[in-house]
Amino acid sequence: MVPLPPSSLTRRRLLAGLGLGAAAVGAPGLLAGCGGGSTGLDGGGAEPGGGGAKPNLKVWYHQYGESGTQQAVERYAKDYPDATIKVQWTPGDYTSKVNSGLLSGDGPDVFEGSANLAMVRANQIVPLDDILEPIRSDYTDADLKSITVDGKLYGARIVDDTVLLYYRKSVLEKAGVNPPTTLDELVSAAKELTTPDQKGLFIGNDAGVTPAYGGGSMLGPVLWSVGQNYLTPDNKINFTGDNVVAALGKLKQLVDDKSILLGAPTDYWDPSSFTQGLCAMQWTGLWAMPAIQQALDDDFGIVPFPPFSATIGKPSTPQGGWSAMVSAKSGNVDAAKAYIKWLWLDNTAFQEDFNLSYGFHIPPRKSLAAKAAKLQSGPAAEAVKFYNDYAIAGGTTWSPAMNNALGDAATAIVRKGQDPSTSLNAAVKTVQQQLDQLLG
Repeated sequence: MVPLPPSSLTRRRLLAGLGLGAAAVGAPGLLAGCGGGSTGLDGGGAEPGGGGAKPNLKVWYHQYGESGTQQAVERYAKDYPDATIKVQWTPGDYTSKVNSGLLSGDGPDVFEGSANLAMVRANQIVPLDDILEPIRSDYTDADLKSITVDGKLYGARIVDDTVLLYYRKSVLEKAGVNPPTTLDELVSAAKELTTPDQKGLFIGNDAGVTPAYGGGSMLGPVLWSVGQNYLTPDNKINFTGDNVVAALGKLKQLVDDKSILLGAPTDYWDPSSFTQGLCAMQWTGLWAMPAIQQALDDDFGIVPFPPFSATIGKPSTPQGGWSAMVSAKSGNVDAAKAYIKWLWLDNTAFQEDFNLSYGFHIPPRKSLAAKAAKLQSGPAAEAVKFYNDYAIAGGTTWSPAMNNALGDAATAIVRKGQDPSTSLNAAVKTVQQQLDQLLG
């Protein structure tokens, strides 16, 4: 759920892995140093002076960069009739704050994050099947994978985010280049579109290999382009083999061709490199679309990340966003579930407001996304279709430590030209040790 970053758009941090399970659709630099505003009353239990009839719930959010989001969740909380809600808005290192809170009785009743196996094994979160099962079919398969651990559902989706390949229509047309439909076409297009004043492609200042918990990393898309993933469904390592080496080789070719933008003023999450003509194509988030439309009008298009070839792999987009979960240490588990159900399952007006009135995201309920006015036409409608058809989640077993190991291997191969087999074998050793600890 890669927090999704701060930018000239003031992107938020997404702790829910764009395809990374325990990681986050991550906004670099947004989470550092805790604190935050609140509304309502402190503590769990019954409201003081209320005779115990109305429970108090502590609900934690990370600091969204989008203006109006904090006021929105506080407004929703005040409208809830069955409990007194204290909203904690947390700038800085939200992840550490949550990790500490889940170990104590002073933590949240409800919090946003990303479900993962480690949290379940540590008995930190409770399953939500009783409230989620009735609407299960209204989630995409990728969303379900992001909240499923050991066959149970642990999170109600709050927002869905993804990352897409944006291209400048007029620039491609002038060069006689078609939007890429395979990885070879992407490499070729990037080279053809590179001029002394413009690079063909921007996938991040790290060439896409840093294991950011967000859609900026190419680790997931490269694996998906050859029909593989971080792990198999039964938690076996799945990031090795000749096809993966070949796909990483395409990233290295982009570096060797000098057709990708490096050293841009901001990173992948900010569309200004694209809108200011520093690159003809950019890998960036759905959240960037309003700023791109404002700058370029209709002179842009989008495609998912392409498959390796016409016969290997398929198009993909990362699954990311946030989910609402219930702490196992809450003194009001049933009341916490009821609040999540009221806000993130039943109240579709608030869900659409939160996703589309302040930033630009996909409401997780498929039925709601299908009728949201801002998602009915043009590139926005295409993005929803790409998400529904091609979004892939990394799974709830894959962890930040595993991601770092694979990122180190990708950096060695793509940026340093080191031997692919040796580099990937080092990652295999580290990831297998992590799996043995976690699954044992």
